[in-house]
Amino acid sequence: MAAKTHALVAEFDTPEALMAAAEKTRDAGYKEIDAYSPFPIHGMGEAIGFGRPILAWVIFAGGLAGLALGFGLEYWASVINNPINVGGRPMNSWPSFVPIMFETTVLIAALTAVFGMLAFNGLPRHFHPIFNHPRFERASQDLFFLAVESKDPKFDSVETRTFLEGLAPAEVVEVEDE
Repeated sequence: MAAKTHALVAEFDTPEALMAAAEKTRDAGYKEIDAYSPFPIHGMGEAIGFGRPILAWVIFAGGLAGLALGFGLEYWASVINNPINVGGRPMNSWPSFVPIMFETTVLIAALTAVFGMLAFNGLPRHFHPIFNHPRFERASQDLFFLAVESKDPKFDSVETRTFLEGLAPAEVVEVEDE
């Protein structure tokens, strides 16, 4: 049974060449692209078309949920379940609820951040097909790679290979899924 193509990967020698290739690839209309380099390259996220991350909004919503949970817990415990009037204070004395509300806000926001990051990154993933590239281990040393994935709506094996070869890479390799 023939393996399915995961991506076409172009190899570059410099970060400048990778940046230029990523911008041209994005401008050509490819959406499912990724870049791999041994160090962070300023502006690469914009060059490959990353949008604004939604994770920050998910964490904010988790923090609000934690705030509401903390207030609800304190309100239920102090007003509904066990109303004890101490010193003539009102049952719903929200200033005394602030420490617990703060702690539940931080707890739920932190848990949302961890599990949201795992979910949005598709983790845990024990193996990624990009590791099938014969020289990909050099991505952590001295080479730069640009991958156009086959799930891209514009992906055509022949046309995409021709396009990537026009960007003057050292080589273009087809990476297969397993």
